[in-house]
Order: sequence, then structure tokens, then C-alpha cells
Amino acid sequence: MVSRAERTWFADWWWTVDRLLLAAIAALMLAGIIFSLAASPPVAARLGLDPFHFVNRHIMYLIPAIGVLLAVSFLSPRAIRRAALVMFLVALALTAATLHFGAEVKGARRWIVLAGVNIQPSEFVKPAFVILVSWLFAEATRKTDVPANSLAIALLVAVVAVLVLQPDFGQTLLITLVFCALFFMTGMRFVWVLVLGGLAAAGGLVAYATIPHVARRIKRFLDPASGDTFQVDAAVESFIQGGWFGRGPGEGTVKRILPDSHADFVFAVAAEEFGIVVCLAVAALFAFIVLRSLRRAQRSDDAFARFAVTGLALLFGTQAAINMAVNLALIPAKGMTLPFISYGGSSMISLAYGVGMLLALSREQPRAELLAASSGLVLTERPA
Repeated sequence: MVSRAERTWFADWWWTVDRLLLAAIAALMLAGIIFSLAASPPVAARLGLDPFHFVNRHIMYLIPAIGVLLAVSFLSPRAIRRAALVMFLVALALTAATLHFGAEVKGARRWIVLAGVNIQPSEFVKPAFVILVSWLFAEATRKTDVPANSLAIALLVAVVAVLVLQPDFGQTLLITLVFCALFFMTGMRFVWVLVLGGLAAAGGLVAYATIPHVARRIKRFLDPASGDTFQVDAAVESFIQGGWFGRGPGEGTVKRILPDSHADFVFAVAAEEFGIVVCLAVAALFAFIVLRSLRRAQRSDDAFARFAVTGLALLFGTQAAINMAVNLALIPAKGMTLPFISYGGSSMISLAYGVGMLLALSREQPRAELLAASSGLVLTERPA
């Protein structure tokens, strides 16, 4: 047990980090391993791979993800801002490079191979973008002569432009929603609400009119008879078949027919084998992480930490909500992972990076130290 009297770097971290948040995140990671054991063997068998191929890779991705999460949670706000700036520039450049060098998969170019590893760089743009716009919004509240809000909007336009060209409207929607929430926190004028809402509506109409697969997904959602809704129908059926307590581990059937049962539809597999009760428990974990993070943000005296923790929590929670809503056929189908549960290396490590920053910025800090850090002063002890 670490004593409060210890003055080591680990003791300082242990007694200031939100341990309940850390425990909830660890519970999600454990659930991800269990659900991967349930959902991925049939997918591996269909591809002629070892039955535990995706389970092993899931754990292989989880190990560095835990390392990234813990390492980032030790960083200071200044180090987080600097690292986010570098991460954003590199990830945005790689995301743009996918347009020319990435392989086309289902009509989109989102992946690029670096040193033999497939990477989806847009996943790393998201948390870094949240940190940078939070920094700009915080500066706007302190210095009215700095065009921080305009710079934040310019960053949004740059990110959205690259994502739309891939095209990746799911990530575009996610980033835009989080940006609008943070912009609202800064006290934006109502005219900006109208402008951003109008631009979002216009963008949706243009996407519907010009991009066939977007139009097909929306039409299938509004009128299931207009196209193939096999995956969504099977996912919904799994909730009905599983009932409250599930069929039991290994007894599910949906994983044998769904091509993405280990990734986008792992929540449906969990519903069939473990029941709606377990799914509600998972949803409660996500809700706890988001609400507790928002509570920590509300109590923060530092504008940057308040904006950043709020943005990272909304990014995390909204992504989870979109995945679960797709599994329940509540919104049009969109390939988006369930944080720390779905299979995916880029998603896993980028989520760990974002949650690590959330933990770092929500750490308890004495008010005197916080004020000194924000003003650049160094506190020294007075002689007795």
C-alpha cells in the first residue's frame, strides 16, 4: 500500500489520480477481453486463422494501450499541450497521406501502412484536436485580443476537410459534435449556433446527394425494405434471443453469421450470450466514466483543464453511444468501435492516449499550486 507520507512520483500520482475512474476503465478493458473470447473465434475460423487469432491480437494491442494510458496520465498540462500539438500535426499529415497512399476499402481510404503496420491516423487526430481547441478556447476566455476562437474554427475546418475527402462521415460527425459542445461552453453567441447548425445540415444534404453509400445507409435506416439490412437485423435479433440473462458463454449464434461480430457488433454478441443485464452494466460503466469526468471538470479552477476534460469525456462517451445505438438499430449503420471492447489497434491505442490525458488533467491539485502553475510562478516554502 502506498502511504500518503511518501513523496515519490508514484505516490504523488496515486493519491491525486481518480482511482474510481481508473477502476472503471480497467473493468471495460477486462470486459473487452471476455467479449473478444466470445465473439472473435468464429470470425477467425471463417478466415482460416487460428481460433484465438483476434483474441491474441486484442491482448497484444491492449498491453501497449495500458502503457500509453498510464504514461500519459503522469504528464503535466503543459506537456499534454505540447504532445498534443505534435500528435495533431503528425496524425493530420498521415490522414491526408491516406488519400494518396492508403488502400481503398469499401470506397474509403482511411488506412496507411507504416513499417508493416496498418494504422488509421484519423483515430489519433481526435484526442489531439480536442486538447488543441480546448487550449484555444481557454485562451479566448483569458485574452480577448487573441483570435483563439477563429483559430479553433480553422482547425475544425482543416480536420473536417481531410475526413470528408476520405470519406469518413462518422468521425466527422463525432468531432463536430464535441467541438460544438466546447464552443457552447465558451458562451458562443446564438448566431454561431445558427451558422454551425446550418453548415452541418448543408453538409449532410450534400453527402446524401453526392455519396452513394451514405445515401444507401440513410435510406435503409428510414426504409429497411429498400436495401440489405442483414447485419443490423441480426444484431437486433441477438438482443431478443439473449433476453435478460443470455444464452450462456459460447452459445450465441449471431457471431457465426456477422462478419464484424468482433468489432462493430461485439455489443450484440454480448447481448445474446451474456444478456441485457450485462449490456446495461457495460452502458452504466460508460455513463459513470463520462459523468464522473464531467463532475471533475466542473470542479476545476483551470479553464483549459475544464474544457479538455469535458471534451475528452464527450468524445469517449459519444463514440460508445454511437456504437451501441447502431447495434440497436437506433441510428443509421456506422463503423465505429466500442471503446476498449471492440477489436482494433489504432482505436485502442488512441483511446488510451485520450483517456490518459483525461486522467492527467482531472488529477487533484491544490489550489495554490494550480494558481502558481497558471501564472508561471514557483512556490517555495517559507522558513519556519
